[in-house]
Amino acid sequence: MGKMKILKFGGTSVGTPQRMKNVAQLISTGEKCIVVLSAMSGATNTLVEIADYFKKKNNEAANTVINGLRTKYMQHIRELYSTPEALGKTRDFLENIFMYLHSFSNNEFTTACEKAILAQGEIISTNMMTNYLEELGIKVRLIPALDFMKLTENGEPDQHNIKKFLTDYLAKNADTEIYITQGFICKNSMGEVDNLQRGGSDYTACLIGAALRSEEIQIWTD
Repeated sequence: MGKMKILKFGGTSVGTPQRMKNVAQLISTGEKCIVVLSAMSGATNTLVEIADYFKKKNNEAANTVINGLRTKYMQHIRELYSTPEALGKTRDFLENIFMYLHSFSNNEFTTACEKAILAQGEIISTNMMTNYLEELGIKVRLIPALDFMKLTENGEPDQHNIKKFLTDYLAKNADTEIYITQGFICKNSMGEVDNLQRGGSDYTACLIGAALRSEEIQIWTD
């Protein structure tokens, strides 16, 4: 397991479809690696804005911003994919995300809602990248961070569980070349979506590296 490299790419590195393609080239070396991605640059700020409008009960403004984000991402995927299959699969995935964001119009807005909204940036970028690598014919798997990046009751990462989950997962899916996961997002001890605060993607990469006793963690920034 010591041979597994952990590579982390920040928001600007995956900030445009072209940059995503560049990252795909960088990571497709034939060496196994785990790749931690941030949200596309600007996405988290827009999600903060959406959550803020919902919090102020200004649903109309929130839904307008969501529609703007939807337009932007629909343009991104037209530039990223060249096959109808990859485009269709990612479009369906995005439509579900935007429906989910709109659904907060009907809820009593809580801190848990806010954190769930903020998590969508990383969920979108990692799905886009996974589908792109699949389109290129690369053996890739997406490991949802929400499945293993858990916090204990005192808000610290549960390193024992992180290690156990990842070790088992990698053993079961050994045929994979590239494993993609989300930085920043996690679940707290109550099972709610939470985050590792800003700068959390570097922290995610380090926690994964420590869990797998990796020989190398590369933090890529522009």
